[in-house]
Amino acid sequence: MQVHIITIGDELLIGQIIDTNSAKMAQMLLEIGAKVTARTAVGDDHEAILQALRLATSQADIVLVTGGLGPTKDDVTKKAIADFYEVGFVFHQPTLDRLNQILERLGRSMNEALRTQCFIPQNATILTNKMGSAPGLWFEEGGKVVVSMPGVPFEMEYLMQHEVLPRLQAKFNATPTAHRTLFTAGEGESTLAEYLKDFEENLPPQVKLAYLPSIARVRLRLTVSDPDPFFIEKTLNEKFREMEGLLPPKVIAGQGDDSLEGVIGRILKEKNLTLSTAESCTGGYLAHLITSVPGSSVYFMGSVVSYANAVKMNQLGVKEETLREHGAVSEQTVREMVAGANRLLGTDVAVATSGIAGPDGGTPEKPVGTVWLAVGNKERTVTRKLQLGKNRLINIQYSGFYALNLLRLFLLEK
Repeated sequence: MQVHIITIGDELLIGQIIDTNSAKMAQMLLEIGAKVTARTAVGDDHEAILQALRLATSQADIVLVTGGLGPTKDDVTKKAIADFYEVGFVFHQPTLDRLNQILERLGRSMNEALRTQCFIPQNATILTNKMGSAPGLWFEEGGKVVVSMPGVPFEMEYLMQHEVLPRLQAKFNATPTAHRTLFTAGEGESTLAEYLKDFEENLPPQVKLAYLPSIARVRLRLTVSDPDPFFIEKTLNEKFREMEGLLPPKVIAGQGDDSLEGVIGRILKEKNLTLSTAESCTGGYLAHLITSVPGSSVYFMGSVVSYANAVKMNQLGVKEETLREHGAVSEQTVREMVAGANRLLGTDVAVATSGIAGPDGGTPEKPVGTVWLAVGNKERTVTRKLQLGKNRLINIQYSGFYALNLLRLFLLEK
């Protein structure tokens, strides 16, 4: 099952909107053994969409299209697909009935723009979109399948999960595939590759290892494809255990969709500990990550964003002489910030960050990208110094994730 993804919209080409749909579709397709062989982005242009459809259908069994199905004049996908198949339009009364029900709930009335969504290419099979007004459209011709879906991510995901994937599985005999992911933190992709060099070289042809790096963490995904489900399960279990055994225990943070903030939340709950943060250069980003986990109120008490030295002194109790002698970006300062956060917020453990995020503000002694981190409780405090680059946003994000990993290791006493 080879798949070509087409995303439509001028906003994608000018960088106004980031294409998350392609990544999500690829992940969902992997679950049923489908392989994405190409991705194309085109603007809201009739001829460009036609050309993309011709190319995609010549190369792949399945073409998945998102975007351009709305009620406005720049939504031209439906017309382009109808012209591609050389068919006209028919009025679809069930779509109108469903639209009227939606509008009635919202207290709105039908207009001509919305009514255009009820005209469907003659050869289309309707895919009910319970998350929005525009239906999905399924086309089959010459053994090829083209599916058109709205570009709104949650609408696309609903249609993929409930309509598209089941139909693809029923139509195509895909090789059964399964995968398992190991979540690592603290080591880069190249270092992990060195640990796993021999392992990767000796994998059987049915097994693939993929490195999925992001800031301060890497996911290792093992995928097994084989007609025999027993072989898949047995091989995946064996190779996953083997891979785990080749890595230092401290870099293994979790499995599957685990995140550092989620792993830390579980550890804190298991140990019945509370947490606070004292942030300078990260400006609340660390607290944002922690509180993105449902149920984090059980263990996270709060944060002091001590961007100014006066706040460090007045709220966290950082000594004036510490700031004068060592500066705000120093090991001594983050140690006192940790102690102050634990004292002020009554927590068992605190994390502190202080640095020069950039792009200016550095000195020869402390250039842009210098960051100090600390994690501590009443008994001990550990610190780390980072020397990052000049990109402000990346420095903030990297500092946040590195601080979380330092906290994870502290809680596990590694």
